Amino acid sequence: MTRPSLLRHPASLLLLGLLVLAPLLRAADRTFVSSPTLKEEAITLIKILEQAHYNRDAVRSADYANVVPDYMEGLDGQHLFFLGSDKTAFVEKYGRSVYYNTAFLGNVDAAYTIFARYQERVEARVTWIFKELARDFDLAAKETYRADRTKSEWPSTAADSDELWRRRLKFEVVAEMLNKKTAEQAKEAVHKRYERMLKNLADIEGHDLAELFLGTIARLYDPHSTYFSAETFEDFGIQMKLQLFGIGAILGLEDDYCVVKEVVVGGPADLSNQLKPNDKIISVAQTGSESVEILGMKLRKIVNMIRGERGTQVHLVVQPANATDPSARKNVTITRDLVKLNSKRAFGGVFQVPDTEGKNQSIGVITLPAFYSSDDGDTDTEKTSASKDVARLIEKLKRENIQGLVLDLRHNGGGYLSEAIELAGLFIHKGPVVQVKNYNGEIHVDSDANDKIAYAGPLAVLVDRFSASASEIVTGALQNYGRAIVIGDSSTHGKGSVQQVVEMKQVSGNLRYSSAKAGAAKFTIQKYYLPNGDSTQRKGVVPDIVLPSIDDFISGIGEADLPHALVWDKIPTSFFDGAPLEAKILTPLRQASVERQGKLEEFAYLKKNIDWFKARQDQKLISINLEDRKKQKGDDDAFRKTMKAEKDRIAKGDFTYTEVRLVPKPPPKPKAPKKETEKTEADDEEDADLAADDENDTYARADVHLRETLRVVSDAIALGHNKALWASNRAPLTASSGG
Repeated sequence: MTRPSLLRHPASLLLLGLLVLAPLLRAADRTFVSSPTLKEEAITLIKILEQAHYNRDAVRSADYANVVPDYMEGLDGQHLFFLGSDKTAFVEKYGRSVYYNTAFLGNVDAAYTIFARYQERVEARVTWIFKELARDFDLAAKETYRADRTKSEWPSTAADSDELWRRRLKFEVVAEMLNKKTAEQAKEAVHKRYERMLKNLADIEGHDLAELFLGTIARLYDPHSTYFSAETFEDFGIQMKLQLFGIGAILGLEDDYCVVKEVVVGGPADLSNQLKPNDKIISVAQTGSESVEILGMKLRKIVNMIRGERGTQVHLVVQPANATDPSARKNVTITRDLVKLNSKRAFGGVFQVPDTEGKNQSIGVITLPAFYSSDDGDTDTEKTSASKDVARLIEKLKRENIQGLVLDLRHNGGGYLSEAIELAGLFIHKGPVVQVKNYNGEIHVDSDANDKIAYAGPLAVLVDRFSASASEIVTGALQNYGRAIVIGDSSTHGKGSVQQVVEMKQVSGNLRYSSAKAGAAKFTIQKYYLPNGDSTQRKGVVPDIVLPSIDDFISGIGEADLPHALVWDKIPTSFFDGAPLEAKILTPLRQASVERQGKLEEFAYLKKNIDWFKARQDQKLISINLEDRKKQKGDDDAFRKTMKAEKDRIAKGDFTYTEVRLVPKPPPKPKAPKKETEKTEADDEEDADLAADDENDTYARADVHLRETLRVVSDAIALGHNKALWASNRAPLTASSGG
């Protein structure tokens, strides 16, 4: 084995770094001051939490001392910059006074003081990094680095911190060299990374820190409570309603330039045909005002300048993506209008699945990314909501003569509770869907009051560990009624609580009459339970058929892993006309799936991926010896190449399908071609990514879980031919099974 040469960072690059650092160091002189509005919001937030939060009795004023270390972790989650002595000093200084200062004075100065220390540590460390990058690196030493430090302590001393960072820099340089960079290119890439970090640090504003600090307080009560600044509150509304007033362009930052990443189909920018993906926006102006150059500006500020009231105009100066001259500019004027984020709406497909005799049968799939709702700006026939969209898709699928249906709720994190009730009602006769219990122990049953069923045929619900909240309500209710068979990961997420979002102006009289924008509080007001009284809190919904999944080995993604998660409990059952699937139905369906899992190549492929992932997860310490890392990378690349070949082979057995959409499918996202010298390990990994999908495909290639779910539905259809398995004069998994 050859010994790697010692690395030296070019002196010219070091000089550049110090020149970049010099103006940013003055950022430490910034002084943040809480506005009267913020102080009133802080006081109001504590009142809301103490008076209206479901878990209010579990939090004492003394518990607020935990806000200090929790806030420090919010700034420095990898425990890289603060010292252990910082934590000790700040807990001693602020721990006992956090509650009084916030609840009675609206004082969040602790957030600013702690951040000032963080900024001081970062700037000092980056100065050290730039100097260290000019030194020789010995990458032949048999050393390791702990890549995930979220559970590690902060370094005790400055010397410990230096040793930590000495290894971290080696780790980063080695990673860049594995990405086909020379030693000098690797150091330059690391150098630029910390230049960007300094710039991002300088962009942090007082309201960002207040939001983090107050959100940390709210999360003492449970993981889903938080504080929204005025800007974040606006973004939250957009995501829940899937609409905003703007130009319909998704923006990003590249080397300080604002770049158009995507043009939303049907939005103002698309209809005007003036903006294209990869165009760079140079400046922004409002009608009657001077143009403002936005180079280096925070993305949120840029977005706020471009958004605006419906019918108003925004004026942009743009550098076209296809311009050969970098100085080329064009003026663009776009009238703001309603923009629907259709990429998050439900969509479907009709799959051709062979039955036991080899004849194709049509089985529908509806994929629902979220439980959204918007009644603003639409006619009655065009109102957008999860339940209305799913109902429309069902009608389209029924016209295709589907014999069964899969409701895909994977990665659906929830949304509106009312939409969950409405959506479950599409598949059952009227009856209880969810029970909610408030702080006083009062239980209210939310029911589907409409006995009309949109779809009565065989039904399966596909879930994963990321299916949460409203997804779990629908899944659990359909399972309680025996209306659907649930398939997926070992359990869903386990979020069994209901949150309310209240704008501060609705609570505080002092804010109500202020012209200043105010934020909002999101806090837990209830826990919810399934019709049979079971809580989904922490435990989630357990599928009837469990499929092997990498998700089950990812730490920190379940409710039970979250700090301050509410406890699991149970309440009396409600009275509902249903029962879980009988063993005579469930057992043969489960047995058939287990047999396939033991013999089909796709499950062997899945197991190999899971085993490889588990091995990498268990590897806590990463070698920073260049030759060792090259060998591991070679092994990993060979594995990925083998798995890609297996995936391609398995994908040839995918069931054919036709898309069913409510809106036109977005065009494929254009990608700027990479120069050959720019190709990195990340590109190689993307090429061989085990989970990467063709962006032009509505459904992923070799989606093992969806394929097996379709087979289970096909089995259920076959069982329906045996009347001995029927319940209430209905075939298995149909509207009255188990009733």
